[in-house]
Amino acid sequence: MLSATKGRNHRTSQKVTEAGKSSGGDSPGSGITHPHLLKVPGLFILGLFLLSFTPRVQGHPVLIYSFWAACAFLAVWQFLLLRRYSSQALSKSFVISLRPQHYIQAMVHLSVYFYWGMNWQPVQAHVVLLIAQLLFAYAFDIMLSWSRRDTYQLGFGPFPIIFSTNLFLWFHDDWFYLQFLMIAIGFLGKEFVRWNRDGRLVHIFNPSAFTLGLFSIVLITTNTTDLTWGPQIASTLSLAPGIYTYLFLGGLVVMYFFSITLVAASSAMVLFGLSALYYSITGVPYFLDSEIPTAVFLGLHLLVTDPSTSPRTPTGRLVFGILYGLGVFVLYTLLSMAGAPTFYDKLLCVPLLNLSVQWIDRLVAPLRNHPMLERWGVGVTPSRKANLVHMGIWIVFFAWMSALGKTDSRHVGDSLPFWEEACEMGKPNACNRLLLLESTYCNDNSGWACNAIGAQYHSGEHVEQDTERAMGFFARACELRFQAGCLNYLDSSTIRLADPRAFDLRLLLREGGENLLDMPEPELYQRACEHGWTYACGM
Repeated sequence: MLSATKGRNHRTSQKVTEAGKSSGGDSPGSGITHPHLLKVPGLFILGLFLLSFTPRVQGHPVLIYSFWAACAFLAVWQFLLLRRYSSQALSKSFVISLRPQHYIQAMVHLSVYFYWGMNWQPVQAHVVLLIAQLLFAYAFDIMLSWSRRDTYQLGFGPFPIIFSTNLFLWFHDDWFYLQFLMIAIGFLGKEFVRWNRDGRLVHIFNPSAFTLGLFSIVLITTNTTDLTWGPQIASTLSLAPGIYTYLFLGGLVVMYFFSITLVAASSAMVLFGLSALYYSITGVPYFLDSEIPTAVFLGLHLLVTDPSTSPRTPTGRLVFGILYGLGVFVLYTLLSMAGAPTFYDKLLCVPLLNLSVQWIDRLVAPLRNHPMLERWGVGVTPSRKANLVHMGIWIVFFAWMSALGKTDSRHVGDSLPFWEEACEMGKPNACNRLLLLESTYCNDNSGWACNAIGAQYHSGEHVEQDTERAMGFFARACELRFQAGCLNYLDSSTIRLADPRAFDLRLLLREGGENLLDMPEPELYQRACEHGWTYACGM
C-alpha cells in the first residue's frame, strides 16, 4: 500500500479496511491510497470531453454543449476538492469492491441492449451516450464520496444504475443535458436518502428507480413526455423476435445468483392472473396488446429486483413481488384515466415499494419460522435449494404462458378488426383503444387509419364530434393518396370508407414489430385474413 505520509500509513490502512467491511460487499477488498488519487476523476472528465468530438455528438449542437457543460461542472468540482484537500495534506483512497450484484446485472443489461439494438437502430446510436453517462457517473460518484469521506468503493456500481435507467427512459438530443441531471440526482439520492435498516445506515431507494420515478412525476405533471424516448422505448422492445423468452432467460441468471425469483415470479403471476380475469369479465384485454407488456416484463426482472432495496426474507420478497404486480395493474388504469402515458406504470411504483420494505419486514415478522411456509421455501430463512425450486415453478409457469400464446405469439389485441367489433358492442375502453390505434397508425402514414379516425370525429358516434379535426384527418389521408380520404375532404356530406390498401396492411399487421415492407402480397393478405380482415380472405 502506498501512502502520502509515512506517519499516517497505519491509520489509513485501518480506515480502508474498516470501510471495506462496512460496505456490505462480499469481501473488504484491497485499499489503494496515493497522493495523486485526487486527480483520478480528471481521467473520466477527460474521457467525457474527448467523446464530445465523436461524430455522434458533433452532429447536434445541444449534445456538444451538454457534454461541455457536464465536463465544466465536474472540472470545477475536482478543482475545489484538490484545493481543499491539498492544503490540508489529506489523502483519499480507493477500496476495490467487485460485487456480483453489480457486474452480473450489468452483463444481463448489456445483453438486452445488444439484442434490442439489433432490431431498433436508435439503440445503436445511443451507445456513445451510454458510455458518456458511465464516465460522468464515475467522476460524479467518486467526488461525491470523497467530499463526505476518505474512501471510495471502486467497482462496477455505476454500471447497473446507468444501464437500468436507460433501459426505461432517455431524453432526446435537444434535451440531453437533463440526462446528466437525472444521473446526478440518482447518485445524490443514493448518498443522502438513507435509513437505518438492520443496524446499518443504507440507501432507501434503488438508485435508478429513484430517479426514474422522480422524473416520471415531473414529466407527467408538466406534460413533457415528448422530450424523451420513453414511449418508443416501451413499445420497440417488442421489435426483437422472441423478446419475452430472451428476457426470461436473462432473468433466470439474476434469479440464480441473487435469489430474487419470488419477486419477479410473483409479480408476473399476479399481472397474468389479473389480466386473464379482466379479459374473462369484459371480453377485451386489460393491456392493449399483451397480457404483460414487454417493458413491464423487463421491469419485473431487472428493475424491481435490486437485492439491496428489497426485503431480505423469502416471505417479504413474495409480498414485495405481489405488491409490484398490483401496483402496475392499478397505475395503468389511473394513468389512462388521467390522460398520461401508461408506460410510467412500471416506474412509479418501485420507489413506493422501496419505502415499504421495513413495513413488509414487520408484516411478515409474526410468520417467522412458520413450519408450513418454511417447508415451501417462503418462510424467513433464505435457502439456495428453495430458490432453485422456485425457479423450477417459474419455468413451468412461463412455459404454460407460452403454450397458451400469451408471450411471444400473436395477441388478440394486435387485431384492429377485433377492436372495431368490441367498440361496436360497447365493451369497456374498446372505443378509446380503437381511437388510439387508428391515431398511431395515422401517424405512421397509414391513409386508411387517417380516414377511419376522421370518420369517427365526423360522426361523433364513439368520440365527441369535431368536424374541423375530422377534416384535418381527411386531408392527411388524401396526402397519403388514400382515395376515400380525398373524397371525404372535398365533400363530407357522405362519408366514404374503404378497405386498407396493401401498403396500409404492412403497417396495420405488424403486431408491434417492424413494418412488413418486404412481405409478398399473398402472405400479406393471408396474414390480414388471420387478423380478421375478411375482405382479404379471398385475395
